[in-house]
Amino acid sequence: MTEHSTQTPPRGKKWWRAGWFLPTVLAVLSVIFIVENRASTEIRLIIPTVTMPLWAALLGIWVVGALTGLFIARRRANRRTGQ
Repeated sequence: MTEHSTQTPPRGKKWWRAGWFLPTVLAVLSVIFIVENRASTEIRLIIPTVTMPLWAALLGIWVVGALTGLFIARRRANRRTGQ
């Protein structure tokens, strides 16, 4: 009798895997949202009130969120490896 192999072929790293697909879609949608909101607006920064384009404020907050996500992911990876 012949034996059938039940092993699955190794999976390559693909950009659309669950770990990358959703964040990529959300990033693209947020960039589209930022580009579409170009009007000037008043923004209160604790005490001062500044007038700036809404896209600049949204982009700044998007960068802060992206950096925060990278920081948290890096800490989790370091904790898993025991560093």
